[in-house]
Amino acid sequence: MGLNTVSTISFVVPTLNEIQTIERTLQCLAGYSGRHQIIVSDGNSTDGTIEVCRRYADEVVVYDGAARQTIGMARNMGAALASGDFIVFVDADVVIDDVDAFFATAFDEFERRPDVVGLTCRYRVFREASTFFDRYVFFTLGLQFGLQNNVFHIGGSGGEFMMITAHAFKQVEGFDERLAASEDMDLFRRLSKIGRTRFTNRLTVWHTGRRAHAVGWPRLLLSWFSNSVSVFLFRRSTSREWAPVR
Repeated sequence: MGLNTVSTISFVVPTLNEIQTIERTLQCLAGYSGRHQIIVSDGNSTDGTIEVCRRYADEVVVYDGAARQTIGMARNMGAALASGDFIVFVDADVVIDDVDAFFATAFDEFERRPDVVGLTCRYRVFREASTFFDRYVFFTLGLQFGLQNNVFHIGGSGGEFMMITAHAFKQVEGFDERLAASEDMDLFRRLSKIGRTRFTNRLTVWHTGRRAHAVGWPRLLLSWFSNSVSVFLFRRSTSREWAPVR
């Protein structure tokens, strides 16, 4: 009996004023026919996001702290409610084509390689909004993640899609909540110290590409690079906060 027939997935989606995209994402996840729960971790939205999420999610947790919540804090709050064998983190603007076939393939990656504790995949901008630079950057990013995870065994992932065994996530104590950026790369790097992390080009998730379209690729790439290097060397991000783009 395969993992996909016996294992439960806990989907964790961080949100903050995501009314424009969140329903499409949650409809996609709710369409998964395997055993699952959907958890939304909201940063205290004011635009109706919470009400939409309650129509689809099994759990909605809302942050009410005074200090600005980091994305790592949001994901950890959601993961604290997870009961599944695997935790899947996706952003609030992500859609997966044929979600059942997608996770059948994802489980196959774990079954074929029992030492894998974390999985990521190709990211692409929705076809109707994708630019040449979107396609070039995310193709290059896939090459980078392939080398990092599969060849050099130095974990790396973006936040668009991360599938992690619940045991491994707990073992590394989740995301570093102090990091305003590059918390996803940091998590996979720590996971790669206790097992194998893997990138697969057999799977693709789709998203809006909104940050790159809003701030421009040169600025975003510089931010990614500076935060990743700083977190790798000094365990602190160069960005003081990761400003929302909606």
